Amino acid sequence: MGKGRLEAFSDGVIAIIITIMVLELKPPQGTALADLTQVLPGWLRYALSFVYVGIYWVNHHALVERVAKVDGALLWANLHLLFWMSLIPWVTAWAGENPMAPVPVALYGVLLLLCSVSFMLLSWRLQRETDPDHVAAWGSRKNRVSIVLYALAIGLSLMHPPLGAVVHVLLALLWLVPERAPRTSLSIPSGSMDREG
Repeated sequence: MGKGRLEAFSDGVIAIIITIMVLELKPPQGTALADLTQVLPGWLRYALSFVYVGIYWVNHHALVERVAKVDGALLWANLHLLFWMSLIPWVTAWAGENPMAPVPVALYGVLLLLCSVSFMLLSWRLQRETDPDHVAAWGSRKNRVSIVLYALAIGLSLMHPPLGAVVHVLLALLWLVPERAPRTSLSIPSGSMDREG
């Protein structure tokens, strides 16, 4: 099977995820500018989740771009990632409505961790189909450090939710900063963001 259906399905699911997230946003109860403070945490959590979904979308494209053929194992690995990503709207809404509650903020971190691990598993599954140096970049030190920081954010969220949220923001910023790609015989697509993991 070609990769076109995999890409189209993944793009569709990701577009739906973003649509559901924006539909979960609540307007302020009043009409004064001060009323915006009631909904600001939800909007900020939405913005953070939008950035994370965007990072995954860009990096999913860069990863799948080099695939020549799709097999059943790749389809299931991709569905594994999309499953965790599909829960982002729900946990975003819950953490946005309860920004100081330990469990919703920690669960947000758990979901980010599961998305990261599933993305790394997808990239490892593609190792046979792509240039080994390219795939090695997906399991880079930056990816491993991120896994540790996602886990740290979960613990911090349970003790002091704002600290966990700060780590979530810092990790998103980390992945928005491009990393130098390793030199390979195949060039990594220009303009693509760094690889999320």
